Amino acid sequence: MFGTFFTEEHHVFRKSFREFVEKELAPHADEWEREELFPRDVFQKMGKLGYLGLSVPEELGGAGGDYWYTVAFAEELARSRSAGLNMSLMVQTDMATPIIAAIGTKEQKEEFLIPAIRGEKIAALGISEPNAGSDVASIRTTARKVGGDYIINGAKTFITNGTRADFITLAVRTGGEGYGGVSLLLFPTDTKGFRVARKLKKIGNHASDTAELAFEDCRVPARYLLGEENQGFYYIMMNFQGERLIAAISSVAGAQLSLEEAVRYGNERQSFGRPLMRYQVWRHEFVQLATELEAGRWLAYRASDLFNRKQDAVTEITMAKLYCGELACRVVDRCLQFHGGYGYMDEFLVSRRWRDIRLITIGGGTSEIMREILSKRIGMG
Repeated sequence: MFGTFFTEEHHVFRKSFREFVEKELAPHADEWEREELFPRDVFQKMGKLGYLGLSVPEELGGAGGDYWYTVAFAEELARSRSAGLNMSLMVQTDMATPIIAAIGTKEQKEEFLIPAIRGEKIAALGISEPNAGSDVASIRTTARKVGGDYIINGAKTFITNGTRADFITLAVRTGGEGYGGVSLLLFPTDTKGFRVARKLKKIGNHASDTAELAFEDCRVPARYLLGEENQGFYYIMMNFQGERLIAAISSVAGAQLSLEEAVRYGNERQSFGRPLMRYQVWRHEFVQLATELEAGRWLAYRASDLFNRKQDAVTEITMAKLYCGELACRVVDRCLQFHGGYGYMDEFLVSRRWRDIRLITIGGGTSEIMREILSKRIGMG
């Protein structure tokens, strides 16, 4: 299945990584959910095994694989039973570090990227602010050039890995208003004047830490400027493609697992003297959802194929993020309904999946933003 894209090497990797997830991650999911954090050594262990730099060139400490290894990684990571864990790991692998690999200097890669791939440093992506989420051009956190340094003042919010990141790929305003005044800086969190303002409480994704951050006269050397000054908006838009694509892939994988778990439950759970799966209404609904998941998977694979070949995939990725995200929410919601009262109980995994999946149509660009992007891409406005 899907042999067009996955080679034997991909399948070997998938099997090995699945075993790792099921043995090393999934058994601890309940504990990490309760503690609302997972151990730092998970990054270190995965780094040592080469899981944090699958598509990064070997000379930078990565595995040098194509994007299909990342697809397999995201699909199998869904088996961890903790979307919060998955979110933190994918921020490390597919959100905060790819732009460093793409445009960073040799020194920046050595100081930030390579330790992140090894799991020695935890990365965060600092874009959203209290007054600027999807509207990246409206960020207010400033970075003022003073001699050979930047002085940073402002605040960020909704930052995954924010309470314990060693560095942040940080969006700042270095110029005037709008798109043209945004830059990216690599920001070490041991910088004087930086603090975690508070850890945020969330509906779901409990195993990941999400924080509000404050910057007060934080001084970092100008050599931490990532790419060119005032070009950060365009780098962020480029970086968003990988973030949105991995979101689409992982949401389909998570929803697929939810559907499979619901079918197993329905074959065991009796209602009015027969298993729930003997009722045609549910069999037909689940068949419909399975068909839509297959369509969503292939939409994400089409986008992955273009992305892997470094072709323009903005339209396809945006469609995949929109369709797969909204579909996943619907699938998991119906699976919860299928469980009846038990679905509403915290001890059932479906309730966690239901809480966690809700983020998918918000994070990385809301569904409304996806529709607006698409309306322009296909000539409607």
